[in-house]
Order: sequence, then C-alpha cells, then structure tokens
Amino acid sequence: MKLLFVFIVAFLDIIPQGKAFLSPVQKRDSILIADQLKYGFELNGIERGTALAFPDFSTLPEDTLALASEWKVDTLKTDRKSGAMDIRAYVTVAPFEEGDFHLPPISVLRRASDGKLDTLVFEPVSFQAYSMPVDTATFSAHDIKGQIRYPVSFGEVAMYVGVVFGILALVALVVWLVIRARRKRFGLVEEPKEKESAYVVALRRLDKFRGNKYWASDKQKLFYSGITDALKFYMEDRFGVDAPEMTTSELFGALKDRGDIPQDLLSDVRNLFECADYVKFAKHVASDEENVSALPLAIKFVMSTYNTGLAEEPEK
Repeated sequence: MKLLFVFIVAFLDIIPQGKAFLSPVQKRDSILIADQLKYGFELNGIERGTALAFPDFSTLPEDTLALASEWKVDTLKTDRKSGAMDIRAYVTVAPFEEGDFHLPPISVLRRASDGKLDTLVFEPVSFQAYSMPVDTATFSAHDIKGQIRYPVSFGEVAMYVGVVFGILALVALVVWLVIRARRKRFGLVEEPKEKESAYVVALRRLDKFRGNKYWASDKQKLFYSGITDALKFYMEDRFGVDAPEMTTSELFGALKDRGDIPQDLLSDVRNLFECADYVKFAKHVASDEENVSALPLAIKFVMSTYNTGLAEEPEK
C-alpha cells in the first residue's frame, strides 16, 4: 500500500508550504528528555469538500523518539460564507535521550472538491533535547567526620534478643493453639469467609474513580494507575495470566488469541493501557475525551467477560 502511495505521489504537483512548526506542550526555554512536542503545520483557506491524507509517523525510532499521539486536527477559523477553514494539524512526539533530532518532512496529499490531486510539502524541523542539569550552585564541602563509637553494638546483643523473641513467639503459639482447640471443642470456631469473585473486587475498585475529580493533570497518574491495576487483578484471576508483572505488550499478546474476549473490546482496552503508560511514564496529559471513556470501558470489559468465566465453572 505504501509503494502504491509513493508511486501516485510521484505524478502529483508538489507545492512547497514553508516550514512546519514545533511547539512544546510544557512551556519552558529548553526541551528536556520526555518533554512532549507538537509537530505539524497550519493550512489556511481550505475549501469545503477538500480531503487531506497525512503521512504515517509510526515508524519513528521509539527507543529515542516516541510518537505520543497520532494526527490531531484543530479548526482555527471558518468562513461563514464560503465554508473555507483554517486548520492546525499535528502529531505529538517525545524524545527519550539527549542529543540532536531531525524530524522528517511533512508531505500531505490534498484532493480538492473538483477531484484535483496535489502534494503539500512542509520543511522539516530540528531540535536539541537536554537532560536535567545538575544544580551545583548550592554545593558546599564538609569536613570528614570521625568514627562514631558506641558502647554496645546490636550484634553483641542480637543473639540474646533473638532468643527472647523466639521464646515469646513459642508461648504465643501455644496459647493460640490452646484457645483454638477449646473454641473448636465448643463449636465456637467461625467458618472461613467465602472468597469474593475477582470481578466483584475489580468493580468495587473501579467504582472509586467515578466522577471527574481525578481528571486534573496532577491526578491523572493516580486515575489511570488505579483503573489499570484493577483490570490487571481481574485479568490475573479470570484468564490465568501474570498480568501485574507483565508489560502492556506482553499482557495483550497473551490475551489476543482467546476466544472468550471480543477482539474489538480487547483492542479498545489495549488503547486504554497504552494511554495509561504515556500518562504514567511519558508525562502525557490525557484529554477529557480519553478521561470520559476510560472508566466505562474498564467496567464494560469486566462485565462482558466475567459471565463466560462463570459458564466454565463446574456445577457444585
């Protein structure tokens, strides 16, 4: 498909559009490692009925420059008479090592309302990422302190302390066994409580994150960690995978071939986990749209899969 696209573009009119823009999400005078940057272009006077095809940036080297979000388009202005629009389109990238970065040029395929095709080319942008500088302004040297001498060390009394605690533990065990034996004799021992189902526990945990109080940027890490942790607990019990110790890629690789999980639902939940990873590890600030859909999607996953688990259990 990419070869066909390149072949078609080779015969189109190429129209230079100037330089692309690069703006940091976190406003400061330099770009640090893991900062998110908006890379894109602005286009004015787009006629009604015009279609745009954006380039694929998913091939960026993720170990040094990660694609935090795909293309997003903002409408800056709309002419009420003609319907022409001014737009701003961008992807979000984040560097993960110090050094110079040269972003690829942006080639946009445009199809006008009359069917005419051309290619708009925006010049690439370069930037430099820095690591967090060490503040040496407040550094001061201190004298070397002499050896501290203690009259008695813990090692000298550790054996005696261990013997005392061992005797106390043995006495406590004997007392507990005697009390338990007496209570059992007179029928006072309580039956162990039945373990709650994993889906009940997961739904209770998810219910704590209702409302929008966790949508603030400084609380989103807690919000997404709580939701994904509850789902991992449920997945571990329901599907028998070591979810808490797996990465997102490993977890959904283990679940992709299961026939008792709807694949479209599994894909949506994977997107939720990937968004949570960006929030927790790449300083990504989730949008209100992502926040609104996160909790209902998690609840839908639990409610859609726990019934199949009940059907697999043998009748008692």
